[in-house]
Amino acid sequence: MNLPTSIYVFRWFVRDTFRQANAARLSWLMLVFSGIFILICLSVGVRGEAPLERNGERADFLPADDPLAAAVKSSNTGVVVVGGELTVFFGLIRVPLGRDAAESVHFLELLLAGFVADTLGIFLALIWTGGFFSSFLDPCSASVLLVKPVPRGLILVGKYVGVLAFVAAQVVIFVLGTWLALGLKTGCWRFEYLLCIPIFIVHFATFFAVSSFLAVRARSSIVCVLGSLAFWLICWGVNLSRHSVRVASEADAPSASVRVLAEAGYWMLPKPSDLSIVLFDALDAGRSFHRADVFRSLDRLSAFHPTLSLATSLLFALVALCASARHFAVQDY
Repeated sequence: MNLPTSIYVFRWFVRDTFRQANAARLSWLMLVFSGIFILICLSVGVRGEAPLERNGERADFLPADDPLAAAVKSSNTGVVVVGGELTVFFGLIRVPLGRDAAESVHFLELLLAGFVADTLGIFLALIWTGGFFSSFLDPCSASVLLVKPVPRGLILVGKYVGVLAFVAAQVVIFVLGTWLALGLKTGCWRFEYLLCIPIFIVHFATFFAVSSFLAVRARSSIVCVLGSLAFWLICWGVNLSRHSVRVASEADAPSASVRVLAEAGYWMLPKPSDLSIVLFDALDAGRSFHRADVFRSLDRLSAFHPTLSLATSLLFALVALCASARHFAVQDY
């Protein structure tokens, strides 16, 4: 199998995945999901009385509803009193914010990236794409593909790349659409927000590899969806448990065997919590949200390694995908 043929196979599966998504109305469902949040962003308005950052340095400030705000405003202390306001649905909903306009937009982008895309988005993407592999591996469908002179492993990887390309396209629509909508409405453009596109794709690619493995083994959409979501939650638990064990004080330190098991599970499995913190740092979320105590402790201990977390998570996805391809290669159809 030469390189041009392999590229042709991948291109064919990408087109076939988009065709399958259109036939199942999944493309429209995901576009409606993105469209709702783009429309919400187009309805947003922000107001801030003073900037919180001057000459690259953040100013001392108080929100307008603070009991000391009136006294500070009438004095000459240099402390800024901010009475920002966020409006949604063209003023129907008004939310007072103790921040300026730029910070208000940043806060809203963090909600979109951290809660809508990184949490709800991963959850829905795994559910919506759970049926891709199971229908693809149905004997009636697979037999047509297997008569072609293409290695089975390449067929499975091609389908994986096709689904990944489809999800990536939807992520770009959501992120770029909400970013443009907020920028056009508020005049605040934060290019860091676009970094959630590659981080989300890495996050999804890791756990969709598990979904593909379950599909090859069980050929069931329900198993793919429930299994990948359950595995996602397990990885969250292992990820956070390892960090808690790592930062435990000497008085509360667990036994050596527990520490070894926690470290082994952490480095062997994907790390969704770490990926969320990578997103947290990439978007400079510390300006609006406090970093979790456990991660601050990890930083002090130099025990958090985001590059290694990303690399080992992707390595797990590669191993799962190779195991899927190997099993698919020996299955009877």
